[in-house]
Order: sequence, then structure tokens, then C-alpha cells
Amino acid sequence: MRILSGIQPTGLPHLGNYFGMMKSAIELQEKGEALYFIADLHALTTVRDAEALRHNTREIAIDFLACGLDPKKACLFRQSDITCIPELSWILSTVTPMGLLERCHSYKDKLAKGLHASLGLFSYPVLMAADILAYDSDVVPVGRDQKQHLEVTRDIAVKINELYGDIFKLPQSMIRDESAAIPGTDGAKMSKSYGNTVELFLEEAPLRKKIMAIQTDSTPVESPKPVEGSAILGIYRHVASSTDYADMETDFLAGGKGYGDFKKRLFAGVWEYFAPMRAERVRIASDPGEVDHILNEGAKRATEIAAPVMDRLRKAIGLR
Repeated sequence: MRILSGIQPTGLPHLGNYFGMMKSAIELQEKGEALYFIADLHALTTVRDAEALRHNTREIAIDFLACGLDPKKACLFRQSDITCIPELSWILSTVTPMGLLERCHSYKDKLAKGLHASLGLFSYPVLMAADILAYDSDVVPVGRDQKQHLEVTRDIAVKINELYGDIFKLPQSMIRDESAAIPGTDGAKMSKSYGNTVELFLEEAPLRKKIMAIQTDSTPVESPKPVEGSAILGIYRHVASSTDYADMETDFLAGGKGYGDFKKRLFAGVWEYFAPMRAERVRIASDPGEVDHILNEGAKRATEIAAPVMDRLRKAIGLR
């Protein structure tokens, strides 16, 4: 089973990225042939600072490795290092109906958030399809908000196969556990686009400051605190033991403690949970050459996998 997943370097990885994608990706490296790419081409729709894009791409690679990705078990690479991807995206775009893309809710959602209506943003699902189809992917873990894009991928693959024969494998979706969603500092889903993130490897003081700034209601100290929709509890349940989480929930309902106390406990939980990964990150970051080697070897492997797929496609459509 070949597993494919990607993450955009639009900012530094945060708790939502870890529990929503990275943690499950690391677990899946034990269950099949895993290919994980850093989607720097996708990020061009929003990131206009070249140095920031390079920096974020590298930081994501280091963070992934620090969190447990094993380059002996999983292939980690930069999307832009696979030179056939833009070519494949163009080929796919020649058979993709406009109506298929016009129905994609992600494009409409991004416009509603104020993003510029570029061709790249509109055709994002076609580039995503190229990422998936280039490697004969069997399974693609996605959140429910990305499931439609995988359906678009399958539709495009079917179109190519109908026109030119059995070229592409049809990938299956693996819907990520929605319970892994992490609330941000404002209570909404943690997202770089909302500016409500808590980054994975902040230094102690900035991390404490972010957690202490989590928005709460005005319930008095002596009164019971609402459990439903609490950003504090929503994050704490991922980093605390079941006993510690139950204790905090009990204290919420009992009253007599303020939100400041709960935020301090949350900070301690986050700091302790990521302590081993933080130490590993320091070790990895101290050897830039090793990170480069891992990314370059990952790109070589991904290119080797994509080569026969591209060869049979080019031959079928009349190129080369």
C-alpha cells in the first residue's frame, strides 16, 4: 500500500498540523510505503516572500523528522524537486472540465477569506491531482474539507483512462479522525489563515504567552466553567493523560479555579508532551547537511516512482 500526503509551508507547523496530519502520517509509515511531500508549489498561491518560503520548507522538514518521521521508512521530499509535477498538472488540466473546478467549495471559501482570485488558486485541485497520480498512490489521508479534491482527482484520472487507456491508478481516500481537530487561541479551528496558532517548537516564554492569551469567557473564578467548546480543554485532551484531563474537566465543573490556573496547567502539558521532540529537533537542526541529504534522497526516490507513470502517460498521449 502506497500512502501519499503533503503539507504546505505557509508558516511554521503548529499544534493543529501535528495532531491533524503529522502524527497520523508518522503512524502510517509503519503500515505501508509512505511518501510525504512539502507542498512549496501549492504555497505559491499565498506566500510571496522567497526567503520565508525557503525557511518554512526547511523548518517543516526538521519538525517532521523531530516528531518521529523515519527517512528509512518514509520518503520526505520537496514538491518542487519533482520536475514532472508541473508537466503532469498541465496535461491533466487539458482534460479537466471547468465545471468540475467551479464546483469546488475550497476555492469559494478562500475567496471569501480575501485571497486573490488567481488561476493558481482556482486550479489548485489539478496540481493536487498531479501530486497524487504521479506516484500510483493507493491511499491519500485527507480531512473532510479536502475529500472533494480527492474526488476531483479520481474524476480526472477516469477521464484520462477513458481517453488513453489504463494509465492511472484510482486512489482511495482515508478520512482523518475529525476528533483530532485542535482549537486555536480564539476557539475556532487552529489555522495559519486565522492567525490563531500555537507553533510546535516555540521557546518557553513565547509558548507561555500564547497559551495565556487563549480567549475565554467572563465566568467568575468561583463559578463552574463551561466544558463544551472550551479551547483550553480542546487542546489539553491531546497532550495530557486521561487522568489529568479528567481532573481538569472535574475542576472546570466544580468552580473555585480561574482560567489562569487552567492555562498554566495547559502550558505545562504542552511543554512536557513535546519535550522529547524538542530535544531531537535541536540535534537534527545542528546538522544541516543531514537534512539536505534526507530531502535529496527523498526526491530521488519520488522521481524514480513517478518516472514509469510519466513514461506511459507521455507515450499514450503522443509526447516523445
